Amino acid sequence: MNAHTRRLLMAGPAGAIALAIDDPAAAPRGVAVICHPHPQHGGTMDNKVAQTLARAFVQLGYRAVRFNFRGVGSSEGAWDDGRGEIDDALAVIAQQREAALPLALAGFSFGAYVASQAAARLADSQPVERLVLVGPATQNFQVAPVAPGTLVIHGESDEVVPLAATLDWARPQSMPVVVVPGVGHFFHGQLALLKTIVTDAWHR
Repeated sequence: MNAHTRRLLMAGPAGAIALAIDDPAAAPRGVAVICHPHPQHGGTMDNKVAQTLARAFVQLGYRAVRFNFRGVGSSEGAWDDGRGEIDDALAVIAQQREAALPLALAGFSFGAYVASQAAARLADSQPVERLVLVGPATQNFQVAPVAPGTLVIHGESDEVVPLAATLDWARPQSMPVVVVPGVGHFFHGQLALLKTIVTDAWHR
């Protein structure tokens, strides 16, 4: 993300997992793990929406941890239809979270599906502080029900995941969705607005 981004490898369930870690200027107030979009459609931890989420969390005082799912970049293994990718996220969380600090999870598109499922698995033992889902892949993957307070952001003109699919997912949960007018799936030209939505929602 910048010259201070730390890049390293950790052991994961399918081999090495590549990480990119950005630290705030002061001691972190929490750790945020960010999941990238679909690996088979060019998604990596350097996707611009994933990087925007990292910048938002760093501004909020969190250590931001991005990672490549199995088979992406320097991460070993192969695509596992979304199952093993949840295991990858849980492995990163287990290694990077700190007992004394709250954990936030975020994801974009396919990554939002993974983040939702990881949060669901952790809910009984080590619940996350808060979840941020951007353009969640509610049409093609089983995005898990989420806790109250989850921030869900979707573009009105999303050409990959129709807004209606996310509203259908949110409705039974009475989950509010922040709809950004006229914006497509990748938030072209609106990344600064996306970052502001996240940071402002956190302060509230």
